[in-house]
Order: sequence, then C-alpha cells, then structure tokens
Amino acid sequence: MAIIGNIIKGVIEAREALSGDPSPVEEQKKVLIELLESAKDTQFGKHYGFASILKSDDVQEAFSEAIPYHDYKKITEEWWSKTIAGEPDVTWPGSPDFFALSSGTTGKKSKRIPVTEDMVDSITRAGRHQVYAMSNFDMPADFFEKEIMMLGSSTNLQERDGKKEGEISGISASNIPFWFKKYYKPGDQIAKIDDWDERVLSIAKNAKNWDIGALSGIPSWMELMLKKVIDYHNVDNIHQIWPNLRAYTSGGVAFDPYEKSFNALLAHPIQIIDTYLASEGFFACQNRPETTAMKLITDNGIYFEFVPFEPKYVNQDGSLTDDAPSITLDNVEEDVDYVLIISTVSGAWRYIIGDTIAFTDVERAEIKITGRTKFFLNTVGSQLSVNKLNDAVKHLEEELDIKVPEYTLCAKRFDDGFYHSWYLGSDSKLDEGKTADVLDKYLKEANKNYKVARSKALEGVKVNFVPKQMFADWNGANKKKGGQVKMERVMGEERFKEWEDFVSQKA
Repeated sequence: MAIIGNIIKGVIEAREALSGDPSPVEEQKKVLIELLESAKDTQFGKHYGFASILKSDDVQEAFSEAIPYHDYKKITEEWWSKTIAGEPDVTWPGSPDFFALSSGTTGKKSKRIPVTEDMVDSITRAGRHQVYAMSNFDMPADFFEKEIMMLGSSTNLQERDGKKEGEISGISASNIPFWFKKYYKPGDQIAKIDDWDERVLSIAKNAKNWDIGALSGIPSWMELMLKKVIDYHNVDNIHQIWPNLRAYTSGGVAFDPYEKSFNALLAHPIQIIDTYLASEGFFACQNRPETTAMKLITDNGIYFEFVPFEPKYVNQDGSLTDDAPSITLDNVEEDVDYVLIISTVSGAWRYIIGDTIAFTDVERAEIKITGRTKFFLNTVGSQLSVNKLNDAVKHLEEELDIKVPEYTLCAKRFDDGFYHSWYLGSDSKLDEGKTADVLDKYLKEANKNYKVARSKALEGVKVNFVPKQMFADWNGANKKKGGQVKMERVMGEERFKEWEDFVSQKA
C-alpha cells in the first residue's frame, strides 16, 4: 500500500479544496502594486516615477502610460548592462544571484537575463502550483512516491564576476528544495555533466535503477533521451524500463508536432501536461485534464499585459511599435492572438519575450502558445503563425501516415518568384511534390490570408525531407544542444541559407 503516496495525495487534494477560487484579475492588480512597491527606489523606479504611479487612481493604466515596451536589446542597453557590470539596485533591489543564458531561437550570442533570488522563489512556487494541480488528473496514490526525470541543461553553473550563470533549467534544477531531491533524477552528479551526449549516456546506463513516474523537459530532447535508453537496453519501448511512467510535463514549445513520434516510444498513452517556462520566468501550467490549455499563474511575482498581434503593431524584428495598445487581463478576448508582455521580480519591465498567446478560457485565465513574433510568416501576406503551421504539419502526419516532429521553412525567392520552402524532419522519405500539394491544399482551405497570397505573390510550396537527427545536429552546431531550445520554425532568407548550407554539408 502506498502509505506516503496516499498522505501526499491527501494533502494536495485538501489544499486544493481549501484554496477557494481566487480572481486572476484581482491577483494581477495586487502583483503589479507589489512589484512597484518593491522597485520604487531602484534606478528604474525613480526614473519612471513608480512612487507617483502607486498614487494613481488606476495604477494599471498609469503604469502602461509611463513605461515604454522593452525587448532584450533595449532593456540591456539602457539598464541591464549596468546590472551585468555589477551595479546594484538598477531595475530590481540588490543584485541578481544568477544570469540565465539564452540565445533564444535566432541569435548566436547568448543573452544574459538577470535571475534574482525572488525569481528563483517564484519558479519554485510555480512548480508547487503544478504539483497541486496533479490532484485534478486522477493519479493513483503510488504515483506520488515515484521519481521524476527532469531533463534540462547542465546544473554545473559557471562563475563569472562573482555570479553564477547557465540556462534557466540548469539554474532551477540546481536550486530544487532539499525535500525534493529524493525524487529528482538523474540526480546531482549526472545533472552536472556538461556534455549532452555523455549526460544522456549516463542516464541510459542508470535507467534501470530508477522508478520513474514522470518526465519533464523539452520534447525534442526528451525524445532523443528516451530513444537512447531504449536502444541501450535493447527494448521496444520506454515502459519496459520504467513501467510506472504515467505523466510527461512538456514545456518550452508546443507539444503537438511531437505527439505522434513521442507516443511511438511508449507502450501505452501517458498524461501529457503542458507548462510554460522561459528564461524570464515560469508563466503557466496546465491544471486540468479536460483541456491542453495552460492557466496563467497570476499571483506569483509576474504581471502580464497583452498586445493584439496585428502587423501594424509588430515590427519586422519582432519588437512593438510605440503606439501598440496593451490590454490587461480583465479586457482580453478569447481566440485572439496577443503578444505577451511581462514585468517581473527579476526587474524586467513591460518586457517582450517574443511569444504570442491566445486565451481559450478568459474566466480561468487559460492560454495556449500560438507562436513567436519573429516566426510569423508574412513576407508575402500569408500571415501564418507557428500555431497554424503546426496544424498543417499535424494534418500532413494524418494524411500521409508519417511522423514529422521537426520542421523549418522560409518564404524564399526563387527565379520564378516566392515559395514557402519547407524542410521536414522525418525518417520516412515520401514524394516531395505530393507532400507539397497536401500542405498547400490544407493551408489554402484553413487560412484565407494564405489563399489570397497564393493568388498573388506566393507561387507555391516546395518540400525537402531530411532526417530528424539533422535538427539536433543543427542545434548542436549552434552550441544549443539540450536545455531550453526552441528550433526556428520560420527563418529569414539569410539564416535559411546557413541552414541549407549546413544540410548540404551533412548530406
């Protein structure tokens, strides 16, 4: 009998029953006031008059009118460069203990994003939100006694100017609470291995010693790890090694493109739970099984604003125009794409993280990630978000009975005009012309802007199949193997040429 598991499950269920039904809108108003109070004496707070904003009749409106939007480039040049140089009290009280290194999806040079002790605490609390939500998924009591495989970047953080830096998954794992360590795998020693391939091999060697009940990590790298374990032990699926595996907490990117290839590694389906963790914070997690949408965590040191994702408000580089209107949580609408703006306990203020989201349930503050501002394919008016591209690939998988967990494309100019040039990562190589026709037909039927573009400047679709491993090799060559990696779904022509040169060299 799972005595400890029953106790843990009972505590979680009791906590959820007693927590009531707080208002996300009111929680957000409180968070903003707390952020402003905490930072009013910083250089940023004095410059923008946080003390005066706090005296306003409408703090939310006064805040949005006083503070401009910031992307990483702007806030670093004007503020975080001083934090990086060691100045205290710049955008948040004191100095950050960590810097999260993030090259994002397009840049070659790592960004250094401040991670304060308050942010580490925020991420830990968000993790507890996720655990509490497990009471809604009808897991058996013994599930709460099983171990959790957290696959992220190395926890061997580097020292630089007296601060520790690494990817956010490595920072988070290096700060897990002491009581959680008995459940945490692959454990401190293996997690510190810098080399991704060596770390995964160590996981495979030790896999049979662990009783894994849940997985957590980026889908693309999780698949590679599971395949390594399966191949190492010469079994057919991962349940032959971890028979009690019941849940996978996915995050960072949409799970849909990976669903078919991921399920092929299992003996039976498991519960997929989506989360939204970025270098700048832990924003949302799925908290009920009836939907794949994620609930914004609205009481945890992060204040959210939303800008309608319309071409007139978004510049070519993904930044926002100065006149782009922001909307607070109490005024959002369902099924509308918004650019997500955050202000946080790490001193990010009206910060554009580059993601677009849409609300599926406003009352519950539930969202889905719909894409990236830089991955919006609109070169010839087709107006395709990553979410729409993912839908097209999922249709392709069903129509042609193939698995395509990875892809990238570009609106590329050929001699006879613009084409959407796709590279599909699949170990099944089908007729590329037929595949292009299936994609083109689906997109024309599903998206009116695409259909209009096809009647004008867009000549059609071209498809190239490459092995799935090509995408992992590309990320590895760009020093982004493992960790919080988001593959470029849409590339500009210059970046796409680098990709095509890489593919031809590997062929």
